[in-house]
Amino acid sequence: MLTNKKLVILGDRDGIPGGAIETAIATTGAEVVFSTTECFV
Repeated sequence: MLTNKKLVILGDRDGIPGGAIETAIATTGAEVVFSTTECFV
């Protein structure tokens, strides 16, 4: 379903960090063009 799609990942410091989401997405065939972990207050 995500094969050949481009993704932007916004992780949350107190929730799921961007790196963890990026790792989970790695097997789907999608391309991560930007990944970050932010603090939303």
